[in-house]
Amino acid sequence: MKSFLALSVVASFFSQPALGAPPIKRWQNSTDWASQEWDAIVIGAGTAGIIVADRLSEAGKKTLLVELGGPSYGITGGTEKPAWLDGTDMSRVDVPGLYKSIFGGSASLLCPSDVVTAFSACTIGGNSAINAGLYFQPPASDWDDYHPEGWKNADVQDATQRLLDMQGSITACSMDGKFYLESGYDEAKKWIVDAAGFSNVTFNDDPDNKDRVFGRTSYDYIDGQRGGPARTYLQDALKRSNFHLQTGVRVRQVNHVSGIASGITAEVNGSLVTVSLSPRGRVVLSAGAIASPGLLMHSGIGPIETITSLSAAGLYNSSWVINPSVGEGLFDNPNTFIELSAPTIESYVHDYDNPIPADRDLYLSSRSGPYAFASETAAFWGYVNNSDGTRTGVQGTFDSAGYSDYNDNNTITLNIYGTSGLGSAGRVILSDNGKFTPSPSGDVYYSDPRDAESIAKFIYEVFQALPPSTPESPASEGLTPLNIARDSTLEDIRTYITTPSAYAVGSVQHWSSSCRIGKCVDADTKVIGTGNIHVVDASIVSPLTVNPQFGVMVAAEKGAERILANWY
Repeated sequence: MKSFLALSVVASFFSQPALGAPPIKRWQNSTDWASQEWDAIVIGAGTAGIIVADRLSEAGKKTLLVELGGPSYGITGGTEKPAWLDGTDMSRVDVPGLYKSIFGGSASLLCPSDVVTAFSACTIGGNSAINAGLYFQPPASDWDDYHPEGWKNADVQDATQRLLDMQGSITACSMDGKFYLESGYDEAKKWIVDAAGFSNVTFNDDPDNKDRVFGRTSYDYIDGQRGGPARTYLQDALKRSNFHLQTGVRVRQVNHVSGIASGITAEVNGSLVTVSLSPRGRVVLSAGAIASPGLLMHSGIGPIETITSLSAAGLYNSSWVINPSVGEGLFDNPNTFIELSAPTIESYVHDYDNPIPADRDLYLSSRSGPYAFASETAAFWGYVNNSDGTRTGVQGTFDSAGYSDYNDNNTITLNIYGTSGLGSAGRVILSDNGKFTPSPSGDVYYSDPRDAESIAKFIYEVFQALPPSTPESPASEGLTPLNIARDSTLEDIRTYITTPSAYAVGSVQHWSSSCRIGKCVDADTKVIGTGNIHVVDASIVSPLTVNPQFGVMVAAEKGAERILANWY
């Protein structure tokens, strides 16, 4: 993966354990959970699945939450950590400043490549346990313009408020109330606000305002440590006798006859087990925007050509439900890294094993300093108006250091990508190597040429507010772009952002939209053609103007609400 920004979607199922992978520690292990009947079986203890399972159990439903991976945060039993965290109750997951270290690998948090062919978490909390924790409330237009009846902005207000009551957002992450790594933020503000004329705002105070706005990043942290549903919703659910979380469970398929599920087949400790639903029970897939459609396909639910291929390979020969929209519309943000330098900037790189001693001690003693937040210091948004009356959203996020070939001490990175209103999308496919691993198709990025034109136009326009410069003759004041020339033409920029490199056409891993409401599932999140099989995760969320985590959590709240309202 080329991006170091926030990951979004959990994908946790149907893989053989990777050769040489450490054994997965079981959480809440018991001997009889598989032999019981459950009102609800939720597949995937990630960003959405935890919320759904909590709300269903809160309503009195006997709820089983299963997860392939194991512990993550310290509170869940996670122990993977650098030596400087020894003697604390924290794991690496708890420390926001260790976020980017995940791209160097992990012994216990990441999915092997034969789970899904995308960078994903297999652990309690899913991608909310490994991403940057960026937490932006979507504007009303995201719900009103891109979601069907029953899911408009007015419809999700109660769900949004429940989420905010459980998990608020913050911009001041350090517990001493100070902001750190300010040199890059200051230069970004001079460019985007002072020179380009964007408004300086607090994003979640006015979430509907996403046109020509700049501000400090919003996070989901709690008391200087990573937040997320594993620290909030899950802790409530674990107090209930009608809730059970089981890790180390690889779900093979949803067992059904003509779309009426009776339970699941899963592999646990190398053996297959069947877990049954109670009468009128429900199965909820919350495995992420790649894995959930893949699991539906492995269960005989999906496009006819895919189900036919699985059946021919002997992997599925029971009843089929043909739903061509399963996996269709898979979305990720096309991103570009723009490297920037200025003489006033002091780059900062968080170090997993050897933090600067003063910064280490400040964090350990008071949850303050640079390690109290991930490296994103500021963000900005705007829209590009299209000739047909629609508009394309574009987001920029500033990081505290350079990237790839640009790592001098006075360098920062701007990650800029298209968001809502893009026309490009792919679909979830199964690999053709005999493993049938859920994978993104190759047409996710820039398959609609207008997307590149819109993003390039946005970059071109904000570049006009930079001082004249070249890397060889940098600006004496203000930012100098290093990998895209300050005086690039619109066509130069379009060509750069659509040509694969270390800086362009990288995967942000904000996977979503592969089982859309009204096509793949109905407004109650039930898979069309089935009677009691639901999908509630990023799969059902259309592309958003903002990082998807907040919107996915709203969808989980709303999805649980719709399931309970129609539980007969």
